[in-house]
Amino acid sequence: MKALTAPLTELGEYEEITDSIDKNKGTVLLTGCTDSQKSNIAYALSEKYRYRLILTFDEMHAREIYEDFKLYDRNVMLYPAKDLIFYQADIHGSQLSAERIRCIRSVLEGRRTTIVSTYDSILTPLVPADIWTDHIISLKKGGQADESKIAKTLIEMGYESAAQIEDRGQFSIRGDMIDIFDLTEENPYRIELWGDEVESIRSFDTDSQRSIEQLESVSIYPASEMVLSRDELEDGIARIEKEGSEFSDKLRSDFHTEEAYRVTQQIAELREQLLEMGVPLGSLSLDSYINYFYKETSSLLDYFPEKDTCVFVDEPARIVEHNKAVTTEFSESMMHRLEKGYILPGQADILIDPAKASAELTKMRTVMISLIDMSQDLIKPSRKYDIQSRDVSSYNNSFEELIKDLTKYKKEKYRIVLLSGSRMRAKRLAAEITDERIPTFYTEDPDRVIQPGEVMTFFGHVRRGFEYPLLKFVVISDTDIFGAEKKKKKRRKEHEGQRIRNFSELHPGDYVVHESHGLGIYRGIEKVEVQGVTKDYMKIEYRDNGVLYIPATGLDVLQKYASADSKPPKINKLGSVEWTKTKNKVRAAVNEVAQDLVELYAARQSGTGHKFGSDTEWQKEFEEMFPFDETDDQLNAISAVKTDMESGKIMDRLICGDVGYGKTEVAIRAAFKAVQDGKQVAFLVPTTILAQQHYNTFVQRMKNYPVRIDLMSRFRTSAEQKKTLRDLSSGLVDIVIGTHRILSKDVIFKDLGLLIVDEEQRFGVTHKEKIKKMKKNIDVLTLTATPIPRTLHMSLAGIRDMSVLEEAPDERQPIQTFVCEYNDELVREAIIRELARKGQVYYVYNRIDRIADVAAGVQRLVPEANVVYAHGQMQEHELERIMYDFVNGDIDVLVSTTIIETGLDIPNVNTIIVHDSDRMGLSQLYQLRGRVGRSNRTSFAFLMYKKDMLLKETAEKRLAAIKEFTDLGSGIKIAMRDLEIRGAGSVLGDSQSGHMQAVGYDLYCKMLGEAVRTMKGEKVDRDFDTVIDLEVDAYIPDTYIVNEVQKLNIYKRIAGIETIEQKNDMEEELLDRFGVVPKAAENLLRIALIRVGAHKLFMKEVNGRDGTLEFKMLRDAEINIEKIPEVLDRCRGNMKFTPIGDPEFTYKYYTTGVTEKDADELLKLTERLVFDAFDILAQAGA
Repeated sequence: MKALTAPLTELGEYEEITDSIDKNKGTVLLTGCTDSQKSNIAYALSEKYRYRLILTFDEMHAREIYEDFKLYDRNVMLYPAKDLIFYQADIHGSQLSAERIRCIRSVLEGRRTTIVSTYDSILTPLVPADIWTDHIISLKKGGQADESKIAKTLIEMGYESAAQIEDRGQFSIRGDMIDIFDLTEENPYRIELWGDEVESIRSFDTDSQRSIEQLESVSIYPASEMVLSRDELEDGIARIEKEGSEFSDKLRSDFHTEEAYRVTQQIAELREQLLEMGVPLGSLSLDSYINYFYKETSSLLDYFPEKDTCVFVDEPARIVEHNKAVTTEFSESMMHRLEKGYILPGQADILIDPAKASAELTKMRTVMISLIDMSQDLIKPSRKYDIQSRDVSSYNNSFEELIKDLTKYKKEKYRIVLLSGSRMRAKRLAAEITDERIPTFYTEDPDRVIQPGEVMTFFGHVRRGFEYPLLKFVVISDTDIFGAEKKKKKRRKEHEGQRIRNFSELHPGDYVVHESHGLGIYRGIEKVEVQGVTKDYMKIEYRDNGVLYIPATGLDVLQKYASADSKPPKINKLGSVEWTKTKNKVRAAVNEVAQDLVELYAARQSGTGHKFGSDTEWQKEFEEMFPFDETDDQLNAISAVKTDMESGKIMDRLICGDVGYGKTEVAIRAAFKAVQDGKQVAFLVPTTILAQQHYNTFVQRMKNYPVRIDLMSRFRTSAEQKKTLRDLSSGLVDIVIGTHRILSKDVIFKDLGLLIVDEEQRFGVTHKEKIKKMKKNIDVLTLTATPIPRTLHMSLAGIRDMSVLEEAPDERQPIQTFVCEYNDELVREAIIRELARKGQVYYVYNRIDRIADVAAGVQRLVPEANVVYAHGQMQEHELERIMYDFVNGDIDVLVSTTIIETGLDIPNVNTIIVHDSDRMGLSQLYQLRGRVGRSNRTSFAFLMYKKDMLLKETAEKRLAAIKEFTDLGSGIKIAMRDLEIRGAGSVLGDSQSGHMQAVGYDLYCKMLGEAVRTMKGEKVDRDFDTVIDLEVDAYIPDTYIVNEVQKLNIYKRIAGIETIEQKNDMEEELLDRFGVVPKAAENLLRIALIRVGAHKLFMKEVNGRDGTLEFKMLRDAEINIEKIPEVLDRCRGNMKFTPIGDPEFTYKYYTTGVTEKDADELLKLTERLVFDAFDILAQAGA
């Protein structure tokens, strides 16, 4: 990066400074350093060192330095300091641990690394580095590995054993296969052993469970920041118990019996979790107990080799001030907790003494960087140097001012670098400045040394520009010129969308729907042996003790019953007509919906709309200014919208995606495109607050372009509204954003080209009618935050244009989720901590009758905060006023019912506390949690419960439930399923929800798909079932796939095989995931294909045993009857045809008495007959 560092070598003291650092002649203090210039000089001075550690005073600044440093070092990492105040949760998310472990891994592996963190991070004790290195599992192809030893080590390393890997920090062992998902990796690894030898190592995809690429070797790092063997655990617990009993005795002697009980209770729970239940270390908060488990601990500094490391300390005086605040907060908090019996005395004394940390720093190559030389007692510098630099003043979009300054700089022979966050803009900037007679060039070479008097543009971003007056060197950033938003480029991650895999895992006791027999209860897989032939059957129980056994090959007629509310459905009786009646009723309703949809579709196809032009230069540049990387789903949606707009037909597209998945950006780009074509845009939203929010977003995104955006809502005075109305009709307003006020008669557009509707389902009937009228001849884009299920999406494909955004953007910042017993102390701390960083807090309490008392309670805990409560039964105006004040930051804590679920985006709210979280559904918790974590700060979600309530349940059950709430379990997937079904109801309208309840969601979607195809005149396959019963072992052995849920999933997928390619693909997957495919499972795959062939020939049964093979046809089978004699000729007299009753072909074959050989011959014969002999029946008849 010589382009930005070469001029610094001309500093008078440069050599002296580098000499001081290289020879480690004590700490150096550099003063006169400004914002982004600090990263510039830090990089220049430490280029030769393998490791850089940059410490600053708070999280916000650490993030800013991290963003700036990306320009110099693409591999810069952010190390989030541990939060010791909130360690008391039962279980917490693992995301921040993973980030810390990733940083430690980079240092231990000796990679060139820059780590940015806060000074707090060197005050928290860590496990010594040698314990880490002893617990890294290294495996290489052809090397030795002991499976049981690996399993034991993984448990010590904090990994959790699972049947199938879905998340980081899990491992799974199946026979000779070991799957491990390292906490710091993008994809998990699959290690295949042959005895004790590693035969192959592959990475694989968690969604499909299929291998991605072959690897030669891997290193597995711990999944927990504490690595403990069983003996070490027991020793540590013994120390905790010893101190605990002494402490509780002391409390009792002082008559603090409740506190004493709490101490013993907590220690008993800890023992239970760690020793009896084996909860993975990675999901427990043991940080505060570190001193009980390890005699020696380390600091973060101990991980960095002294001779290869350069440490930068940013603003030491601010760090001293911040340290005092942190240590005071910590000791006060610990005092409170000690008094209440929440912690042990040894936990209160856990921080490394700041004086000791400072002494450690003086031994290393340390450079302090500061703006002014303020007195501080952190480290006494040996040498001080004043680097004269200053911030560049902002140009506030004034190109003339920029040119004026550039002319002056050029005259004085300055070296000028202009940075832009977009390559295109950097090139254009160079061209525009050259047009103003200042020769400027664009380069992508970071080592191009700039000469005096040259002006250069370069792709990159820093927050603020800076100038070295003595060196005549200036760097100007696009933020200085355009005041654009900070570029926040995110790492693109493998897609982890919430796709519901394996038809929502089926467990015994779940309700299921059989397409022909109705609703029953699934009771598990049973092996049944008939005359020496073994097969797996699914047992379904119906009303009045009816039992149905379904062969595992026919699983495609079975679905798990799912509906929007969790009420148990009514079970059918086998052999009764009630199920048929229900199906007919639903079919009639479905036909109605299908007809409406098809008519609407036809009308739209025949109408012609405005044909928008292709993207302009402005459009491309506007899109480049988006401060995030678009997700793939977003890019697909944007491209689909543009294609619709550029075609002649009228667009009517629905965009679905959760809040924060980037729907608004899709709408903004469509609006911008419409305005480029001289058209007006109306953006209709359901609430005044949302209108205000969207208005702010649009104004912010389009501020560099001549686009006029107006707002129509109650928050505007009547004079302002009248002006907007006048300007709309004369075409002066390009985009109007508003509530249903836009639908009023007095709103007249000059040339409306695009209507965007947000959350259409939240408008009333009359408004919906008006929207429908508007839709007739203009392009419409509808946005919704209710996730739309994929299956429904498929049924409506080709009728309703939909784009689904189901890929979460990399979370802006991970949400720290804590699940803990309710305690006032924690609530008080959480709120004070959030207010201290100028944030706001959601406090969710879901019962209106007591919400005022709860708000008063919160106010008592935090008297300095402005606490207000809100709930859905308030007057609309009052609620709106409260929400408006909250959005504007006038309210600190909003105590509310779950009304906050509905789509508000307030980046300043980064703490959410959910009272009685155990009473809420997973989907609610998931949505609530998504309300925070929408800015560049770490956010906290506290899910509180009353402990005594949960003690009724067994501890295992409680932990399982809690685990689902955090980001560790598959709870989110289940939650998504709930939400999707609700979403399906809202897309199709309320009347359809009841029908969906009646037959279960999956069958409803299937029926809807068929109805739509019939209305469009497409051929729909007849609905009947084909059963294959051959004298062949066809099942998945228990030894091959041990886990029943996985086995069921594989059965379901085998039942869905339709082509030879799919069969081969399935075989490959089984080989990849579970090893060599056993004969019985291979037979199962062959039978699945036979079933497809027989179904096409309208056969309802194929039975083969004791030398007779029967093919039973449907009476009205659509086959070519004239060809039957030809089929019989082909079989040379071995085949008979009986046309009476149900038509039937019978074939005689010979058996040898050798079971395996006979089974194989029978399969070959059936395949030959179905695919060769009978195929002529289908040719002309089908």
